[in-house]
Amino acid sequence: MSASREAPYPLDALRTVALHMQGLAAAPGSEPAPTLEAIHEMVKQIGCVQIDTLHRVARSQYLVLWSRFGQYNPADFDRLIFDPGERCLFEYWRHAASIIPLEYYRYSTPEMQRWQEQPSRYWADWLNQPDNQEVLRYVRQRVTTEGALRAADFQYDGPKRGPWWDWKPTKSALEYLFGAGELMIANRVNFQRVYDLRERVLPDWVDTTPVSADEAYRFYAEQGLRALGVCQPAQLADYAYTYRRTLKPHVEAMMREGVAVEVRGVLADGREAALIVHRDNLPLLEQAADGALRAERTTFLSPFDSLFWARGRDEQFWGFEQRLEAYKRAEDRIWGYFSLAILHRGCLVGRFDPKMERKDGLMRLEHLHLEPGVEPDETLVADVAAAMRDFMAFHGATYLVIEHSNPPEFGDRLAGSL
Repeated sequence: MSASREAPYPLDALRTVALHMQGLAAAPGSEPAPTLEAIHEMVKQIGCVQIDTLHRVARSQYLVLWSRFGQYNPADFDRLIFDPGERCLFEYWRHAASIIPLEYYRYSTPEMQRWQEQPSRYWADWLNQPDNQEVLRYVRQRVTTEGALRAADFQYDGPKRGPWWDWKPTKSALEYLFGAGELMIANRVNFQRVYDLRERVLPDWVDTTPVSADEAYRFYAEQGLRALGVCQPAQLADYAYTYRRTLKPHVEAMMREGVAVEVRGVLADGREAALIVHRDNLPLLEQAADGALRAERTTFLSPFDSLFWARGRDEQFWGFEQRLEAYKRAEDRIWGYFSLAILHRGCLVGRFDPKMERKDGLMRLEHLHLEPGVEPDETLVADVAAAMRDFMAFHGATYLVIEHSNPPEFGDRLAGSL
């Protein structure tokens, strides 16, 4: 289905709807208060929050919510995942390891079934080793009788009695049983997973009715289209973290049914492109084109933020290439180890590489860059300074040091505004 509008949608409208549907458009101070309910609804809106282990600043899963709410208590997020009385989120594989609303649990059942019936080559080889079947029985038995356990709880200090006493096979067994849906993550202690039986973790209210793989793909395609706001059809597969050829028939079905509406928009390089929008979001696109809906937020974005999951859209909409360089050699990095993008009133205007030195209460920016053509005017400096104060408070930082800034005057003016 195509929209009836003759003129292409302007770039600002595309950006605004994309940011609005990601919870990144509201001006600071006008976002919802970070209540437990609001955090839950935000995760439902974007679909899931990717987990990452890098810890130079707060881990990415906590930064994603800070970007949308400003200061909040990360323990509240944890409560929604791990507190039996508050649990409405769970950890599983979605966009890599992710935090997912329990309302979406049933759409993970095809993946769990795949682990059991059609495991990957790695897991098939592992399962075919007789000793590992003994490891699985041993791990199941201990978790069943002892309750929630970490991988470290399987360490054995006595004489080695066989491969199942080794820590590594037992950790593999825990990971397999988690993937297969027999175990769930009941808690994390010092970021280590704590595993327990599904029936002791999953709340009674959760719908566990199995769905087919096609039903799950259709759900993820439509949920992703809502969350992305505006995108190219193939980019829905990037958001769903699956192959484009796998999701293609479901995207085409949505277009035939009028769920996905084809529009034309102007990209950052001035070209027009065919895009799609969920029919429920088409009025938002019209409001954005008329100037009634604006992107007014200034904040910083993790490289794992869901805004960047649609491959290539950061360049198409913002002329910006988001990069994670943590796994490059230091001499090969351009922007830094864990560079955060600077979002300013609908535009991606720069980036910086922060390191929180917790012992000294010091936030160190090893690199601070503005994008080519971006001028550090008073509004930009004031808005970034306000976001930086909130970012520092969120981390418990008292001091800021900027080591390198391009242009230098931006770093000087930013530091002078704090």
